[in-house]
Amino acid sequence: MSFGLSRGRRLDPGTVEVPPEALPPLPDSILLDPAAGRVDVRDWFADPGAPLEIEVGSGKGTFVLRQSGLQPGTNFLGIEYAREFYLYAADRLRRAGRTNVRMLCTDAAEFLHWRVPDACATVVHLYFPDPWPKAKHHRRRMVQDRFLEDCARILRPGGEVRIVTDHAEYWAWMEGYFDRWTRAGAGGADPVFAREAFAAPPTERDGELVGTNFERKYREEGRTFHATVLRRATEKRSLG
Repeated sequence: MSFGLSRGRRLDPGTVEVPPEALPPLPDSILLDPAAGRVDVRDWFADPGAPLEIEVGSGKGTFVLRQSGLQPGTNFLGIEYAREFYLYAADRLRRAGRTNVRMLCTDAAEFLHWRVPDACATVVHLYFPDPWPKAKHHRRRMVQDRFLEDCARILRPGGEVRIVTDHAEYWAWMEGYFDRWTRAGAGGADPVFAREAFAAPPTERDGELVGTNFERKYREEGRTFHATVLRRATEKRSLG
């Protein structure tokens, strides 16, 4: 499918792109050791010691382009599955001279699960994910137990999952998972996450939550937005 984003201009991801060789094939040993295929994604950046934020579903790159400029001391990894959107976003970032952003074209759910090491990120951003509205497609929704467990594993203590959606039915679905992951564990153990109000970062326009292209489109249509923050417990407990 072509979205006509380039308008005849060649899209060049340049050094913003994470090259295929950075992710070797998953080894057979992951069947016994799930961590066997993980790579330290922080090494993809000029300053591996800087805080890392991951955006799941970067689309045209509007959010990560702005935030990487506002937070030059933070590394951003944008993940986008649709290749034309990925190329468009990476090209924008390259032309803007962003050196603290890398873009990856892959399935974000599988990447987080198999590739990202423990306690390496400070924030996971998930804005306007595909709601997959048909019941037979609900298994494809991003917000599920495995996604939240992966976020809990890859986040540093005190790290955040930041979520925004315009889809009321999907939000109701999410609420069930939020409730489960913010409850006390067995024996009164602290919850994995604490739920907090969503505080919008600076954006180009007043009143925006995150300023993505989807938000701007849906705001013009008069849609209602739902947002939350899940903060990782400062003391990690078993996720089982």
